[in-house]
Amino acid sequence: MENQEPSILIVDDDPAMGQMLASMLGDSGYQQTVATSAQEALEAARHEDFDAVLSDIKMPGGSGVELVGQLREIRAGTPVVLMTAFGSIDSAVDAMRAGAFDYVTKPFRRGEITVVMDRALEHRALELENRRLRAAVDKTTAVGDLKGESAAMREIFSLVRKVANSSSSVLITGESGTGKEVVARTLHFSGNRKDAAFVPVNCTAIPEGLLESELFGHVRGAFTGASASKKGLFEKANSGTLFLDEIGDMPLSLQSKLLRVLQDGEIRPVGGTTTTKVDVRIVSATHQDLREQIKVGKFRQDLFYRLDVIPVHIPPLRSRPEDIMRLAQLFLERHAPGERRTLSDGAMRALGRCSWEGNARELENVIERSLAVSDKSELEPDDLLLPSGEVDTSRDESAKDPLDFALSAQLTLRELEALYTKRVLLQTKGNKLQAAKLLGINRRTLYRRGEA
Repeated sequence: MENQEPSILIVDDDPAMGQMLASMLGDSGYQQTVATSAQEALEAARHEDFDAVLSDIKMPGGSGVELVGQLREIRAGTPVVLMTAFGSIDSAVDAMRAGAFDYVTKPFRRGEITVVMDRALEHRALELENRRLRAAVDKTTAVGDLKGESAAMREIFSLVRKVANSSSSVLITGESGTGKEVVARTLHFSGNRKDAAFVPVNCTAIPEGLLESELFGHVRGAFTGASASKKGLFEKANSGTLFLDEIGDMPLSLQSKLLRVLQDGEIRPVGGTTTTKVDVRIVSATHQDLREQIKVGKFRQDLFYRLDVIPVHIPPLRSRPEDIMRLAQLFLERHAPGERRTLSDGAMRALGRCSWEGNARELENVIERSLAVSDKSELEPDDLLLPSGEVDTSRDESAKDPLDFALSAQLTLRELEALYTKRVLLQTKGNKLQAAKLLGINRRTLYRRGEA
C-alpha cells in the first residue's frame, strides 16, 4: 500500500546536521531525503515531488536563496523553509521575498522545526485543494464537460472553436439528454463573451403568461401584481449569451416578438413605451424537428431562419458508442471525486450494450446510482443499475441463443456467472437459499459470487 506520510527534502552541506534533522523529522512521522548541496537537491526535486523542502541558507556552490528560485521553476507549489544563523536574518528576509515559505534561526529547539514544517505542509495541502477546485470550475464553465471520441463529436468540437467568437445565432438540435446546454455553455465560455453573463431559460418551464415578462421585463403596473419594474433576461444577458432551451415550445405570440429583437437588436418591456438596445447572442436548442413544426403551423419560418444561422446537431449516444467510456469516466469523477472509482472491462461492455434512450443524462444517472449503492472501488457488470428494457438488440443476440450472446459480448466466464447469478436472484426476489438451490451451489459460493 502506498505510504501517505509527507515527504521532506532536507538540504545541508553538513552531513551530521542533515542526519540529525532527518532523525528529528522521522520521529515526527515524516519521510526524509537528505541532499548535501543545492545541485543535489535540484536533481532530487526533478525526480520526486516532495511535499516541502528544509534547507540551510548558506552552502558552498549555491545559497539557499538561489535554491528557492530554482526550486520554484521545477516545483512551483512546493514550500521551502530556510535555516539561518541569528546574524543572517537579513538574508532570510531576502529569501522570503524570493518566495520562501518561512525560516527558522539556529540554534533551534526540536519542536520548533516540527511546528514550522507542519505549517508548510498545511499550506501545501491548501494549494493543492485550490488547484483542484479551479480545475473543477474550469470543467463546468468551459470545454471540460464536452467529451467525446467519436467523429461526430470531433466535428462539433471543431465547429465550436471556429464560431465561439461569432455573434451569429446558433441552433442546437438533438434528443433530450444529449448535452445541448453543455454545447451552449462551451460556446459562451470559449468565446469573447465569456466575461459577461450566460443566461439559460427553459421555454417549457415558465408559464406562457409569464414568459414574455421573464424575457423582456415589465414596467410597474403593466399587469396585476406588477408593483415594481423588472428587468428581463435579455437585459441580464446584455453583452453575453441568452440560451433559449426547448425553443420549439415557445408560443407563436412570443415568437413574433423574439423575431423583432433579432431583427432590430432592441427590446420593449411589457407595458412599456420605450425600447432598449441590447447586444445579446442567441443560442437556441430543441429536441423537435422545427421544419415539421413549420409545416403544421406551430413555428414561424422567418424566425427559424434567424435562429438557424449556425446549426449544430448532436447525435444520440446510441449512435456513438465510442463516447460512452469517456462520458462514464467523466461521471465517475464528478460523483466520486478523489475516490479513484473505476469500471471493469465487463462493466464497460455492459454499458455499451444499452440503447440509452435518455442519452448522456441517463448514463450519468446510472453511474451516480451505481456508485451510491456499491462500495467497490471497481464496479462490475452486476453492480450497475442498468435501465430495464434498454438493451440494444442490434448488439444483443440473447434472444437467439444465450451462449451466442455471451460470445458476442465477449463476457468472461466470471462475468457470465455473475450475470446469471444476478438474474436468478431477481427471479427468486432476493431469496438466497432458493437461488442457491436453483444454481446448484451452496450459500457460501453464492455470497462469494455476489462479492466478485
